[in-house]
Amino acid sequence: MKASAFDPPEGSLRQSVRRGAIATGLAQAVKFATQILSVILLSRLLSPDDFGVVAMSAPVLAFVALFQDFGLTQATVQKNSITHEEVNYLFWVNVAVSLVLACLMVGMAPLIARFYGETRVGPLIAAMALQIIAYGLGAQHLALLNRRMAFGRLAVVEIGSAIAGLCAAVGWTLVDRSYWALYAGTLTSAVLPTLCYWSNSRWRPGFSLKGDGVGALLNFGAGITGFNFANFFARNLDNILIGRYWGEAQLGFYDRAYKLLLFPLSQLANPLSKVMVPALSRMADEPDRYRSAYLRVMPLMLLVALPGVAAAIAAADVLIPFVLGEQWRESAGIFQALGFAGLLQPLNNPAGWLFISQGRSGDFMRWGVITAVTSALAFVIGLPHGALGVAVVYALSEYMRTPFLWVYVGRKGPLRFADIFRAASPFILGSHLALAVAWLSRPLLPYQTILAIACVVILSYAVTIAVALLFPLGRQSLGEALKLLPKRLVKSPGEESS
Repeated sequence: MKASAFDPPEGSLRQSVRRGAIATGLAQAVKFATQILSVILLSRLLSPDDFGVVAMSAPVLAFVALFQDFGLTQATVQKNSITHEEVNYLFWVNVAVSLVLACLMVGMAPLIARFYGETRVGPLIAAMALQIIAYGLGAQHLALLNRRMAFGRLAVVEIGSAIAGLCAAVGWTLVDRSYWALYAGTLTSAVLPTLCYWSNSRWRPGFSLKGDGVGALLNFGAGITGFNFANFFARNLDNILIGRYWGEAQLGFYDRAYKLLLFPLSQLANPLSKVMVPALSRMADEPDRYRSAYLRVMPLMLLVALPGVAAAIAAADVLIPFVLGEQWRESAGIFQALGFAGLLQPLNNPAGWLFISQGRSGDFMRWGVITAVTSALAFVIGLPHGALGVAVVYALSEYMRTPFLWVYVGRKGPLRFADIFRAASPFILGSHLALAVAWLSRPLLPYQTILAIACVVILSYAVTIAVALLFPLGRQSLGEALKLLPKRLVKSPGEESS
């Protein structure tokens, strides 16, 4: 197979990105609805303790998963040209590492259960080894589909996997209402995509291993792995500490609040990442085009995400019991605190697109270390005050890190700090003002829960848009939104100069 067979058809970048944005947008709308339904149904069918047991196990799976990919899928997507031999070598590296890590998980399971003082955790961690193996077998096939920008096929796989995972979890509760229902859902969502990636990819691995030319790929992957390793602590140390010192009930409340906030944000950022990283990688040698593409997408993501987060914070004490049930009311305060971090994460998380597409995996790793150290410090400071204290101090740390992140990103590459500040500030300022207005307007809201939540959402978006209209770049971004960005995401060089 020729190297060119791994890339989108020549001259189709603009069309591939446009179609990819549309396909992933539609897919994520369906997937998001499915996952929200999953949160609602399973929160009512299972207890906080069940979610707490799974939350105790989740950091172990996340930690082990750091090493199985070794950044090699991103290396496959980002490299300018890649051969069958290189992909084949990376495939067998992924498989071998996954098998070793799966065995390690089984061996660690009793020790982790002893650490938490919870016997149910051990068998669950051992069973999660199957997910590691499934991912290792499909990693390079997924990377090639992303590189080729086969976003329509990937969208169908994601939708099918989400629905199948929900059905498996709910179906399990008919037999056994326990944390194993959550495992059944996640295992289904791991195995089914791998089968689909193989059936949709034209590439098949061979048994001949030639390592020529893979050194640069491994070096790039090492930088990505370094970031992921550091980012693990920023994303999971809070769960570990709360579970160890405050128990599964507090962790269950924290986990539900975190997941309910993370779902909308991740369902927006993750699909865009799949589209933008390969697209920006192909534009790395065209700075103006690169800058234009990023600065068109980022403000639109803020416009979609931030007013919704602001509304959720303002109405959390009504929203959480309404969505999850009265037994989860204690999660509302935690959700509000984490929500303030959510007002910045849609701006900060896409920085990874820039690091990866520019080949700056070393810088990416160093920023991951900074994030991990500052987040860990925040968790330790907040821990004496329980899950709520952890959430509050973590949100404060996000505000402190943000300006330093964008100064660091702007040191190299086509984008500078000033570019990001001008494009993002109308929506960051607007969403914070929207939160204040929505909060102060609560006494005037209807008594009915659904109407009250709807009014807060409408008010939040209205205030954010009104503030954005005061800024030239805000007006420009709103104009792009009205024109439906996927049709104009990437311009040809001739259009850029016109």
